[in-house]
Amino acid sequence: MYQNDAEVLFPARVIASLRYLRGEKWQKLVEHVMQRAEHDTELLAFSLLMIRVDGCLACHSDSFRALRGCTACAQQTIARYKGTDEDLIQQWEAARRDVLAWRQSGVAPTA
Repeated sequence: MYQNDAEVLFPARVIASLRYLRGEKWQKLVEHVMQRAEHDTELLAFSLLMIRVDGCLACHSDSFRALRGCTACAQQTIARYKGTDEDLIQQWEAARRDVLAWRQSGVAPTA
C-alpha cells in the first residue's frame, strides 16, 4: 500500500499542522519556524527536532506509522508528548545548536 503523505524524513510541509496541538509557547515556536525559508537554520532545527521526537530514522515504508503518513504521525507524537512545551523548545534549541555546528564544521548532527 502506498501512502502519499509518507516521506523518508519529517517533511517541513507538516509543520503548520502542528501549530495548535500544544500550548501558547509551542504555537509561537511553530509560527516562528513557519515564516523561515526552506534552508534556514531554525526550520532545519525544527525538522531535526521532529525527526528525533517522531523516531523518523526507525520508520520504514511498510511500518504502521508510514502507512498512516507523516502528518498523522507527527500530530499524534506532539499531541501525546509527555513533556512540557518548554521541554520541546529546549530540544529545538539543542537541535539548532547541532545544525549550526554542522554548518560550521560539516559534521552531521546525531539523531
